[in-house]
Amino acid sequence: MYETMVSWRRHLHRHPELSYKEVNTAAFVAEKLRDWGLDVKTNMGGHGLIADLQGHKDGPTVALRADMDALPIQDEKTCEYASTVPGVMHACGHDAHTSTLLAAAKILSERRDLIQGRIRFIFQHAEEVTPGGAASMIEAGALDGVDFIYGVHLWTPLELGVVGSTPGAMMAAADEFDFAIRGRGGHGGLPHQAIDSVVIGSHVVVNLQTIVSRTVSPIQSCVVTIGSLHGGSNFNVIAESCEMKGTTRTFDAELRMEVKSRVEEIVESTCRMYGAGAEIDYRLGYPPLVNDAAEFQRFVQVASELLPAENVRTLEPVMAAEDFAYYLERIPGCFIFVGAGNPEIGASYPHHHPRFDLDERAMLTAGKLLIRMALSTKESQPVV
Repeated sequence: MYETMVSWRRHLHRHPELSYKEVNTAAFVAEKLRDWGLDVKTNMGGHGLIADLQGHKDGPTVALRADMDALPIQDEKTCEYASTVPGVMHACGHDAHTSTLLAAAKILSERRDLIQGRIRFIFQHAEEVTPGGAASMIEAGALDGVDFIYGVHLWTPLELGVVGSTPGAMMAAADEFDFAIRGRGGHGGLPHQAIDSVVIGSHVVVNLQTIVSRTVSPIQSCVVTIGSLHGGSNFNVIAESCEMKGTTRTFDAELRMEVKSRVEEIVESTCRMYGAGAEIDYRLGYPPLVNDAAEFQRFVQVASELLPAENVRTLEPVMAAEDFAYYLERIPGCFIFVGAGNPEIGASYPHHHPRFDLDERAMLTAGKLLIRMALSTKESQPVV
């Protein structure tokens, strides 16, 4: 299936679609699944779809998930499969995830005799944009009757041939906030007659960093980042307003809410101290992605039969986020990073970079791993 997977991936890479707009991608997937005799349900919470494959014997229902959406990034690669859509690009590997899961579906559809129970293939829309496609697909019934779920992410920070995961919290909760500081504009030479929103905003940025250094325990993980700050329009004008955007990342649910309260308190208090007002919009995003401990052990066992032991790794958690977390809140499962990095072919740029690419041979590892994970759950009991 390798050459076919590559052709699918390159087709999708040339024709990316943004989150909530995956019309042609979903149609591409559904047509193939139906050709292979799978029961397909479309428009699951958006452009998501699921396909069920019933085996010849009784057993659990195992879900395998891939995401389909692209990012609003201009593709800067020079290759024959570069994006043909201006300003849109598969810069995170979702094209390869979709192609890999399609290959797994085709292979398993031809070997139903291997399946005890049922396998559900979940092709998810809108992973890149909150509130994300996972939550709406779950609401539409994507997990109904499912006992276990597995997903992979082709990951260029890991070299080709390496796989890894984490027991427990693997990826962070990602929350975001916007706030506006409302001061009083004035002449740059008469600051005493104004309330300088830019100066106040500068204090807010510094004060917010004390959340990590002075509020959060040193043995807990937390990130507070201000990613955007805009205020003023000229050198001699004191800005009346200053607008900022940021994100917080945490693994612990209690800490997550404590950080939210502290962000709001610091913004409001700092602005009040200088006589300004504050308008805050703090939005809870994806929850932390927490792997089931027993299913992580299943991954280690299955992967060790596929790859050399030294290539199966327990990874440190990362502060990126993934809405696969919603599935793991409902049922046991495991999310797995599959190495796709290879500097020799230019597959070394970080995810979401305009020159992002991956070593397509990683799809072989990912496909074999997904199939073996699905077939390993012969009964509705976790491994021990």
